[in-house]
Amino acid sequence: MRKLLLLINPNAGKGGYRTGLGEILLNFHKAGFSTTVAFTDKHGDAPLIATRAAGEYDRIVCMGGDGTLGETVSGLMMVGDRPPLGYIPMGTTNDCATTLGISHDPLRASVTAAGDVTRPLDVGRMNGRRFFTYVAAFGAFTEVSYQTPQEQKNTFGRLAYIFEGMSRLTKLTHRWTKVEYDNGVLEDDFILGAVTNSRSVAGLIHLKEDVGVSLSDGLFEVMLIRTPESLLDLGNIVTDLLAQKYDSEYVMLLRSKNVRFTFRDPVSWTADGEDGGKHAVVLCENIPRAIRMVVDPTE
Repeated sequence: MRKLLLLINPNAGKGGYRTGLGEILLNFHKAGFSTTVAFTDKHGDAPLIATRAAGEYDRIVCMGGDGTLGETVSGLMMVGDRPPLGYIPMGTTNDCATTLGISHDPLRASVTAAGDVTRPLDVGRMNGRRFFTYVAAFGAFTEVSYQTPQEQKNTFGRLAYIFEGMSRLTKLTHRWTKVEYDNGVLEDDFILGAVTNSRSVAGLIHLKEDVGVSLSDGLFEVMLIRTPESLLDLGNIVTDLLAQKYDSEYVMLLRSKNVRFTFRDPVSWTADGEDGGKHAVVLCENIPRAIRMVVDPTE
């Protein structure tokens, strides 16, 4: 039998892993896997477990939120021979699952994770050492994801982010930023900069299919939002985002393999919904087709 490691974050999704775990393990058994279960106790456990397990298992499946997936990918990026990675989403927003076409229903997702259809996934790297799967960002609302208490996420789900975000509307700060990307250089005041490899970020950014987002083309989508001059301008920005209009006066979308941000003072960043530290310079590099994700064959 092939060997599979099921890596579970027990704090994700109200501890929902307890429901249906037996059926999930049965699905893996039916697919020909002998399954070992490992639990994370705290932030930072998943990368260590994934790194150690990479050479011992034919398949790794992580069960948790986007942060758990990002940590698992980070662990796999520390080794050369990486087994296929499956994902059973149990988080609040599950942006990665939405982008990859993986069901938010754990049982259905486990069937997908036990399958043999894979697709390559680009992985981002911040300043040469921090990996991310779907977003690295600074500015407006980027701290919401990791500063929103887990209890609120479990109770209110996606609304928890909205509640926390609304409390910060009057505290928006702008930062002079130099943005160097493949096709040029920009200098302006921005309230948000997001380097993404996803069609959905925290339920706030959605990229249409016709935008041409690919998860394995070696390119990031880079969203920048200029500082509004009035409340009316801020309202127009929100309208543009809801309408998925990314070529307006304040909202722009670029594509680049690598992008460097330079600030006058250190700025807080988030990576896959987790605290990414404060930096005066951030270089985001795209590592093309670094991970093989197990996906639904119908997607």
